[in-house]
Amino acid sequence: MKTDVVIIGAGPSGLMLGHLLAQAGIDAVILERRSGEYVLSRIRAGVLEQGTINIMKQLGLDERLQAEGIPHDFVSLTDQDKLIKIPVRELTGKHVVVYGQTEITKDLMDAAPSRRVQTVYEAADVALHNIEGDAPFVTYEKDGEEHRIDARFIAGCDGFHGPSRKAIPASASASVERVYPFGWLGILADVPPCAHEVVYANHDNGFALASMRSNTRSRYYLQVPTNEKIEGWSDDRIWNELKVRLGSEFSSNITTGPALEKSIAPLRSFIFEKMRYGSLFLAGDAAHIVPPTGAKGLNLAASDIAYLAPALIDFFKKNDPSAIDAYEAKALARVWKSSRFAWYLTSLMHSFPEDGDFGRKMQIAELNYIANSKAAQMSIAENYIGLPL
Repeated sequence: MKTDVVIIGAGPSGLMLGHLLAQAGIDAVILERRSGEYVLSRIRAGVLEQGTINIMKQLGLDERLQAEGIPHDFVSLTDQDKLIKIPVRELTGKHVVVYGQTEITKDLMDAAPSRRVQTVYEAADVALHNIEGDAPFVTYEKDGEEHRIDARFIAGCDGFHGPSRKAIPASASASVERVYPFGWLGILADVPPCAHEVVYANHDNGFALASMRSNTRSRYYLQVPTNEKIEGWSDDRIWNELKVRLGSEFSSNITTGPALEKSIAPLRSFIFEKMRYGSLFLAGDAAHIVPPTGAKGLNLAASDIAYLAPALIDFFKKNDPSAIDAYEAKALARVWKSSRFAWYLTSLMHSFPEDGDFGRKMQIAELNYIANSKAAQMSIAENYIGLPL
């Protein structure tokens, strides 16, 4: 089989790329090692920057997003019982929209057949070949048979553990990583949110976050040690700790309920500084992981595609390679800026006992500065709504 682009991974970035290429009349095949049902079952974030929304609008797939998405005009930071409410829309003229990543994926998946976005699910043992040259190909196994797809380019949108990044020789790769000394315990429940905006809480017990997936479904997080076990956290214990950490402004508005899902995830910053190698391009989590503080993961994946899709279209439609040659530098510049913001919020709002009293006093001083500085609030606001593409 032959195609123009093989896309590995059917998460939001892979599906967005597949749709954008199909819209431009460029042939592509998406390979996904999991079933479609499994892909849709993954619980992920859902705070969308305007750039992500614009891609869905460009594809004409934003009807449900516009109808069901929840605009956020504020973001709140708390320190014990001190509240800093940052008027994001007033300061920037823009806002973010809460619309779950699962919903974005569903919209893209549902529209794929009618738009000739070809996706092969349950493609096992995907392997990349000849990526350093102009004639790469991919092999995979499906229903007990081995298949081969020849292409001009491969787009690795297959996440942190996928085969795409691993196909780049160690001698040609470079990465930077920071592993944080804690994780996030998350709970998802069908209860109304305690606030109309995302709340980041700094507390002596550790960080907490209040977010939502809809007006009837809430997502909360607690900072926990890396060796913590989810079995030690009953629903009641989680709700009680959230009420303590989120402070009096929000604790009285917390509605409790049975958990739909509970998990503990580690936090890391990881940037792979080789987003192009020969005929292979990396996008999304295959190239970078950011702490969820700041909600940049999905949006960074979308911004990669906002650069990569038109670059590939220019190559095939105009015989112009300049944009694909510039992809790595352009994407990495935004990745580093977004990673800086995620690192900044993580450092500001989490408990770092190893930093002692000095570290804690510096957090308090920074929060006091933010509370009384329009310039500081503007900096947070413009990063929160998403830097320009």
